[in-house]
Amino acid sequence: MELRRVVVTGLGALTPIGNTVDEYWQGLANGVSGAAPITLFDAEKFKTRFACEVKNFDPTDFINRKEARKMDRFTQLAMVAVEEAMQDSGLDIEAIDSDRAGVIWGSGIGGLGTFQNEVTNFVEGGKIPRFNPFFIPKMIADIAAGYISIKYGFRGPNFVTVSACASGTNAIIDSLNYIRLGHMDIAVTGGSEAAVNESGMGGFSSMKALSERNDSPKTASRPFDKDRDGFVLGEGAGALILEEYEHAKARGANIYAEVIGGGMSADAHHITAPHPEGRGAKAVMRNALRDANIDPTEVDYINVHGTSTPLGDISEVLAIKDVFGGHAYKLNVSSTKSMTGHLLGAAGAVESIAAIKAIQNSLVPPTINHETVDEGLDPKINFTLNKAQQKEVNIALSNTFGFGGHNASLVFKKINE
Repeated sequence: MELRRVVVTGLGALTPIGNTVDEYWQGLANGVSGAAPITLFDAEKFKTRFACEVKNFDPTDFINRKEARKMDRFTQLAMVAVEEAMQDSGLDIEAIDSDRAGVIWGSGIGGLGTFQNEVTNFVEGGKIPRFNPFFIPKMIADIAAGYISIKYGFRGPNFVTVSACASGTNAIIDSLNYIRLGHMDIAVTGGSEAAVNESGMGGFSSMKALSERNDSPKTASRPFDKDRDGFVLGEGAGALILEEYEHAKARGANIYAEVIGGGMSADAHHITAPHPEGRGAKAVMRNALRDANIDPTEVDYINVHGTSTPLGDISEVLAIKDVFGGHAYKLNVSSTKSMTGHLLGAAGAVESIAAIKAIQNSLVPPTINHETVDEGLDPKINFTLNKAQQKEVNIALSNTFGFGGHNASLVFKKINE
């Protein structure tokens, strides 16, 4: 069957370096770090005492106070980012077929803060079983998609993907497929995460996954640098409005880019470590390129997973060299996690927005905080170190890899009407 074309007509972002898409993009273009000492809880006794928090965010500036109290922070972040994307899209809710508009969201963990607070209150309350009646609705990861659909009255497909740090990308891939197969015309998609709390920081720290560069938080996320020592935990949300091309064109929508393909794979290797030769990363990029029906030489920019972990960065670069061959030295590679930190289930969404904005602005955002060359990485690859680079970007690839060996990649293309 002939697949329908899918385009991006709206963007929304709430990130550690900007609370709107424009602010976020300016932060990326200027190489701004969102890392700072933690303010959301007292982290004095933790080995890692910094993170990439969303700054100056009060949910009641956007959501009725009574409703906000029923939501975990990850849902609040989702609602704000989606509202920006909806406004940006110019969609007239009254004029569209709401049965053909759906919500497919992503979150790796969901309401971790809510779960922590309710259990803590139970223990501190003398083990009397008194729980907030909104405990379960606030905690479950799928509730974000539910709230979004209720607000906008979208009655199409509605669910949340959970694949650790690949969740947001998987949500966008599912949205792409549902639209191009004809199951819906419009999708609200993306991801959100809010794990900067005692449980999140403590859990990742105990795995030795986090950087402990407490004396210099802003330089802690340093993908591809020899002295990298782990990722920096972040929080936030990214939202995209995907639309069938003819539907978007008929209403005169502004089109940012076309989504031409998505790939998925599994490492089938280890619950947290990547395959040392990047086997799953190779497969997912090849699957994405095949789905997009393009040659590797057509890719101009790869927004890599690039978490700043010793093993992950090396395996991803090995995979890129294998998949792209000699073209690996002609394209740009960068990790925007060097600025935002790792947003877990929201990473794929905010990084897809970075790839789309790179296409729109002919500018590749940098990998900041690079000081020392890692002998295990090929120095001939253009990692877009420390400063953004002007480049005509017609096709961009975005990689996300998650615990459990989940891999997902998306391909975006400059719109060719």
